[in-house]
Amino acid sequence: MQSSWTLKENSTGELIVTVDGDAWKKAQKKVFNTVKNQMSFKGFRKGQVPDALIRKQVGKKYLFSLAAEEVANDALTFGIEEQKIELVDRPLLDIKETTEEAVVLSFECTVSPEVTLGEYKGLDIHKDEVSVTEEDIENEVKAVQDRYADWVLKEEGQTAQQGDQVVIDFVGTLDGVPFEGGQGNEYPLELGSNTFIPGFEEQLVGVKSEDVKDVVVTFPEDYQEASLAGKEAVFKVTVHDIKAKELPEVNDELIQKLKLEGIETVDQFKDSKREELKTRKENQANSKFEDELMAQVTENATVDIPAVMIEHEVDSMYRNFTNQMQGSGFTAEQFLQATNQTEEGLKQTFVPEAQKKVLNSLVLDAIVKAENIEVSDEEAETEYNSMSEQYGMPVEQIKSIVSVENIKADLATRKALDLIKASVK
Repeated sequence: MQSSWTLKENSTGELIVTVDGDAWKKAQKKVFNTVKNQMSFKGFRKGQVPDALIRKQVGKKYLFSLAAEEVANDALTFGIEEQKIELVDRPLLDIKETTEEAVVLSFECTVSPEVTLGEYKGLDIHKDEVSVTEEDIENEVKAVQDRYADWVLKEEGQTAQQGDQVVIDFVGTLDGVPFEGGQGNEYPLELGSNTFIPGFEEQLVGVKSEDVKDVVVTFPEDYQEASLAGKEAVFKVTVHDIKAKELPEVNDELIQKLKLEGIETVDQFKDSKREELKTRKENQANSKFEDELMAQVTENATVDIPAVMIEHEVDSMYRNFTNQMQGSGFTAEQFLQATNQTEEGLKQTFVPEAQKKVLNSLVLDAIVKAENIEVSDEEAETEYNSMSEQYGMPVEQIKSIVSVENIKADLATRKALDLIKASVK
């Protein structure tokens, strides 16, 4: 076989592979025998039709086309390896020329785009300092108090204030006509929880039990129910009860209700939350730091991403989304119906993140090459063992799912990112 590669615009090109010699002869013989065994002719048993009659009946052109398809995969693999090109999509095959001696195949390919790196080391970007304040800890304690709080009926004549709970009936109307989903009875609403339409809860501050009040609100322009988005509605609200939140005392007994392993006292709870918050804030700060670094690195780079790479990433994100839905006991179709969206519409919301992920990946891969970053077999084995512990799966099972090439590629990009982080001013 011989091959040639011509790179054109938008990361597309033409890979031409010529297949000749024994490989082409064997392919012709194989497809001819297949056709022969399948053909039946009056006066001949199946598989016994003379070769000359078969060739006359089906013609050389048809046999050549079958033989070309027979060798196409091997030809493509040969051309990719010889020309060292990286496909990002399934190529289109065109049979350019066929003779008994050779076939010339043309593959229209979309390849990984060339990345021109800009400045990626010594950037003036730093990770935020992390601290856990006493206010942070007290908020965690307050959350426990809220969890075990009691709602105590306020005396007759007392008004509802922010933080109180009002038990209400309500009927929503548009231009005087009730709309679906706009009714509720004996609904417990905590004022300030922001669970209702913006502006609704604020208008109930100051009401008393047995009050009847019209609450006028405008649905947000991006409201999930399109028929209500941006429209003004009137809710007739009947107030039944007004309750105040009574918080429990913060003591060891309260903490023990949480049934947290190894935590029996308030001090132990606070210490645990302090470590948990520190870890969470460190992770958030590190993610923010990496995002800002990669935003600068990719802005400094030049690359023209083929649209098909974005499409593939969007499809991958959508598959992950459907799997997450299934894990939650729902289907993607149920989610789309509930949110009044289409599959295509939801996929469009994934596009910006898909573009970012593909761009980051391409630039990090380019840095791996520029810095000659390598990953040893020992490092790959360590990663397999780490994944085994993380997912509770045998190493050999993980190896059957994730190839060592993918493991090494992932570790290499991590090394590239670590290099960028370590080089900041």
